[in-house]
Amino acid sequence: MLSAEIIAVGSELLTPERTDTNSLWLTEKLMNIGVEVKLKTIVGDDEARLEETIRDALKRSDIVVTTGGLGPTEDDVTRNVSARAAGRGVVYHDEIEAHLRERFRQWGREMPEINKRQAYVIEGATILPNPNGSAVGMLLNDDGKFLVVLPGPPREMQPMFENHVLDILKTVSGNVSVVRRVLRVSGFGESALDELISPIYKKYETIQTSILFNRSEVEIHLSASAKSEAESDAIIDELVGKLAEVLGLALFATNGETMEEVVGGLLRDRKQTLSVAESCTGGLIGMRLTDVAGSSSYFMEGVVAYSNDAKIRTLGVSEETLAQYGAVSSQTAEAMADGMRRRAGTDYAISVTGIAGPDGGSEDKPVGTVYVGYADKNGTKFLHMTLPGDRYLIRWRSSQAALDYLRRRILKTS
Repeated sequence: MLSAEIIAVGSELLTPERTDTNSLWLTEKLMNIGVEVKLKTIVGDDEARLEETIRDALKRSDIVVTTGGLGPTEDDVTRNVSARAAGRGVVYHDEIEAHLRERFRQWGREMPEINKRQAYVIEGATILPNPNGSAVGMLLNDDGKFLVVLPGPPREMQPMFENHVLDILKTVSGNVSVVRRVLRVSGFGESALDELISPIYKKYETIQTSILFNRSEVEIHLSASAKSEAESDAIIDELVGKLAEVLGLALFATNGETMEEVVGGLLRDRKQTLSVAESCTGGLIGMRLTDVAGSSSYFMEGVVAYSNDAKIRTLGVSEETLAQYGAVSSQTAEAMADGMRRRAGTDYAISVTGIAGPDGGSEDKPVGTVYVGYADKNGTKFLHMTLPGDRYLIRWRSSQAALDYLRRRILKTS
């Protein structure tokens, strides 16, 4: 597999206000044609450091892609520095200058003389046209080493790469087809999951496997390379099938779906409906559900009952339940879910009540104590958890746990 490096150029990318999104986009495109990105670097408008970075990248990688620094101003140094790093000079192209002058006339202006800098191209490089901006790109093939110099604005860089670079690199990489799949697993820690599934995925030497923990679940990233997309798909499908056998209900997504998408799909397929009563999550579950297009067919109603009065008035939780067990309790969670289901007339209702912190905890109910309530036509149930994290994470993990609990109940009662 060919290796690549991406170098984002621009001092502004080293500030908190700007983010390098080009590297993410380019990484996906390169991975799809069987090119492995080994390193990403951000370099400011510093000629010495940029030259050293490009020169070192060309020594160790098959493909080096730079973005940015092709403008007409003094701090746009990528053009000349790239040439020096590749051991080349730059050549002035009169036709580029003429094209630039014509474009400026079309814009109703005369071209500033400073823009003539953009007519210089690395010696021996192929010129990459830019109909969306003033800076042409460059592609240099130096004995099988590729240096691709692209403009920084995504609206200029992306079509240039797709239209003039991608097919060339795809041919060089051997027309390899790469298929990637993201599996999502609930109820496991990263190490426990790897211990369970590593004996399975290690048997597939043509599949790269990575296990990552995010804020509320574990992701299994699979990448297969073969001569065709169908062959890559078949290899991954076989592995996914074997992983599904050992993971059971814990595996909730096999193609990167979010929990709210999975739950929505279950409800839609069964033509069933859902309502939600939230306290500590403050409407987060409702927001996640309605982020999914078409959710109006199954999500009927949501209530944020933050205070005890709201739980009594809106959801019908009794004063006796709150007085005896407290707002954060299994009894209140079940009563909230039951009241919500009765109010909305839905097939299912879920509720969440808990202590998100940073204050409000006690020895009996520390910060992170959360109860999820569930109600259907057969009655109510609850789930009790003590979740780690700050206020944001506890709220998010509570919403994930509630949706996951609903998912499991739906599948068990089907």
